[in-house]
Amino acid sequence: MAIPSTRPAGDPADIATHLMDQALGHLFSAALRTAAQYRIADHLAAGPRTPEQLAAATDTHAPHLRRVLRYLAARGIFREDASGAYQLTPAARPLRTDVPDSLHTAVLLTTDDLYLRTSAGLPEAVRDGGSAFERIFGAPLFTHLASDPAKRELFDDGMSALAAPVDEAVAAAYPFPETGTVVDVGGGRGGLLRTVLRRHPQLTGVLFDQAPPLAHHLLDSDDLKGRWQTREGDFFTAVPEGGDIYVLKHVLHDWPDGACRRILRSCRVAMATGSRLLVVDCVLPPGNAPHFGKTLDIAMLALLDGRERNADELASLLSDTGFRLTRVLPTPAVPSIVEAVAE
Repeated sequence: MAIPSTRPAGDPADIATHLMDQALGHLFSAALRTAAQYRIADHLAAGPRTPEQLAAATDTHAPHLRRVLRYLAARGIFREDASGAYQLTPAARPLRTDVPDSLHTAVLLTTDDLYLRTSAGLPEAVRDGGSAFERIFGAPLFTHLASDPAKRELFDDGMSALAAPVDEAVAAAYPFPETGTVVDVGGGRGGLLRTVLRRHPQLTGVLFDQAPPLAHHLLDSDDLKGRWQTREGDFFTAVPEGGDIYVLKHVLHDWPDGACRRILRSCRVAMATGSRLLVVDCVLPPGNAPHFGKTLDIAMLALLDGRERNADELASLLSDTGFRLTRVLPTPAVPSIVEAVAE
């Protein structure tokens, strides 16, 4: 977001200001993290408060906090009123920890050193290929997380927060059958599977992933009793058989093409001919228009050597591994649903 200017559009000084504001975007990430760490949005839930009141409640330095809040307010996060008190804005509301659509843990994750140090390594990744993360931390992301339980918990918490609105959007947008079994491959804690099963009371489901996310799965509720199971394993090797619909939500974008083909072949071996596969990922549009998938694509490049893809690229991966892309369904969220049939 550019700093407001009264100079005419295209004025060199205005362009320079805009460019430098973008170059200093890491300061916005740091300010947003500061607000999340001290739970400023929670403290504003009951109404406006001054920086001095917030500082007393959060054990922070009031003059510095005032400057951070002013900076965030200039970008729509919080708003200062005429009395100098700050209040929530719609953009600040998801920073609360007590709302259903909270992104508090997602902000803490995406502003953590896992992301920030990795982003700083982007020039070397572009020069040499591969992920910046592995070069900086000495191991691939998921290997590193396996050795650091606290970071693994932060990662899983953050991913669950990011996933919640997508889960609702996918479950509403796709015409799941009334009966059968849904296998959620690499489904994390099972938010999508839980949402789908609640919408379709005759469906059953299998949540397939590695042990850390399964240990904190979200399926153990009275309304889903007897309709699900968890299975631990490695989707590069094999996935559970017997499903009617298989789902890969935010899985393929983590990996380069060769690894995606291995995952897809594992799915195809488990699937009967005619069964359906749903790939839930961003489908990049052509042209220069802004799209959040283009931001995620750079994150995947830096973190995992993965990528977001366009429809033709996804169709090629699917064709190579025994599937036929049948349609791409948009959702109210950023990702689309790419439906394919096992041939």
